[in-house]
Parts: sequence; structure tokens; C-alpha cells
Amino acid sequence: MEFDEVIRKRRMVRNYTSDPVPPDALDRIVDAGVRAPSAGYSQGMGFVVVTDPATRKSIAHLAEEEEYVASGFDPWISAAPAHIVITVSEAIYRERYREPDKLGPDGTEIDWPVPYWWVDAGAALMAVLLAAVNEGLAAGFLGVHSMRDLAALLAIPEHQNPIGVVTVGHPMPDRRSRSLARGRRPRAAVVHRERWAV
Repeated sequence: MEFDEVIRKRRMVRNYTSDPVPPDALDRIVDAGVRAPSAGYSQGMGFVVVTDPATRKSIAHLAEEEEYVASGFDPWISAAPAHIVITVSEAIYRERYREPDKLGPDGTEIDWPVPYWWVDAGAALMAVLLAAVNEGLAAGFLGVHSMRDLAALLAIPEHQNPIGVVTVGHPMPDRRSRSLARGRRPRAAVVHRERWAV
């Protein structure tokens, strides 16, 4: 698939068939996330691939899927044949930036102007979403209301923080989010050249 087609087709999908996702496709999707950039090549991401139906159902419960269903949505979290939980470790980044080649001019860890571990987690997330489309699959992202419980369920180490769950599967027609009715902001409002135009 051409890259511009992948970008065009990417959207958050909230309904899937029960067909399993081939393990090799899941591996390629996760590998795309692993290859996402990381500040200082810290590589502080983690990925937990979940295909077990009981575990997916537990994740759906932690994400309060029942409320989605009560609002008229399909049970997309528990129905998705695969989940990819993306995690990031601030500790790994800080450890990397205490190494000699990353110390500030005064010999100490930099004063982080932006917590780049979150930026990199977003880059990994987008890589996973795009890779799913490239595989001819669909994906959706969701936050979980209790990240601590999600971490406990999946035995995620304390220093790794889950950022959310990517559901992956073969798409079925779904109810679009009401947020889409807003439409995209005009390009001129978000894209600027040389300086921010008012």
C-alpha cells in the first residue's frame, strides 16, 4: 500500500469481525512501534500484545466498555481480536540522559523542556496505527480509566507506564464518533510558513 493511501485510510475503528489477526501481522505492527524514534535512542517503550479473550474482556471492563455499549456503540474493545498496550518508561530516559554523552554543559542531567518520553510514546502509537492499516487491518486507540489496574493485570513493571490500548482487527461497519461532526480545522488555521500567521 502506498504511504499516502495508508495516511488517508487511517481512522479510529470501533467495531471488528471475530477473525483473528495473523501472528506475523501482529509482529510487523509491533515492530513498527519498536522502530519509532526515541530521544537519545533511549528506547524506553514497551509493548504488550494481548489476544487471550478473557484478558481482552478484562481490559474492556477497565476501560468501562459497558458505558460505550449503553451509548449505542458496539462492544469494540472486548470484540477486537488483538490489543497492543503501549508503555513508556521515564526512568529509562532519565538513565540514558545521565550518560556522559547526554549530560548538560554543567555535567548534570538536562532540565527537560518537554518530557520527550511522552512524545516518543505518541510516535510509537502512530507507527502502530499506520502499520495496522498497511497490513489491511483496522485499529483504534483508547485510554483506560485505571492505568494502575491495567498495569497490574498485565504484570507491567512499575517503571513502565501504559499510555493506552490499541485495538486491532478486521473492520466492520461502526458508529462514527460524534466528534467527527466538528470536521477538521481549516488548514490555514494550523499550518504556517516561516512564522505563525495571525
